[in-house]
Amino acid sequence: MTTVTGHTQAIPASRVIGTSVYNSAGETIGTIEDVILDKTSNGIMFAVVGFGGFLGMGEKYHAVPWPALGYDKTRGGYVVPFSVDQLKAAPAYSVSELTQDDGRAARDAAFLHYRVKPYWH
Repeated sequence: MTTVTGHTQAIPASRVIGTSVYNSAGETIGTIEDVILDKTSNGIMFAVVGFGGFLGMGEKYHAVPWPALGYDKTRGGYVVPFSVDQLKAAPAYSVSELTQDDGRAARDAAFLHYRVKPYWH
């Protein structure tokens, strides 16, 4: 079944990981490195977007609320409606920090920072 925008509702995580992410100005900001799942609600907590590194060194990982990612067929990647300043000011984490406290700290900070309505309320 497809969504209102014509996209399918089901997609393997393996197809999402490695996909480019663009900001609202159309600039590449990074790639989806992983997807963090919430087993208790059977949903997606957030996408892990990596940017800022060179050859895997110094890269920062950002939790981006899944509902904020829109897929753009023409770009072949996801677009987030955030400015460069919002993205630069976003909380950054190491890979291990993303899942501390069952991922809630990174999730809550991301939804608050980007002002996305929390799915868990």
